[in-house]
Amino acid sequence: MTSKVDEALGYEQARDELIEVVRRLEAGGTTLEESLALWERGEELAKVCRRWLEGARARLDAALAEESPEQEKDAGSGSE
Repeated sequence: MTSKVDEALGYEQARDELIEVVRRLEAGGTTLEESLALWERGEELAKVCRRWLEGARARLDAALAEESPEQEKDAGSGSE
């Protein structure tokens, strides 16, 4: 479950922190407990990023849906 702090993170902040978490995990040298904590944090950050991207996709889809009826109307009024 994500915290209120995670929900307040912007996409770029969450992405940058996730990159750092992955870098630390790939570098190794951490204890099992530290690795598990990093992995859990990475999962939380990935969820934050996914929510941001899904929200952006929904906004784009809505904007495109608003344009489509106008484009169809314009296409139908062309000269024949």
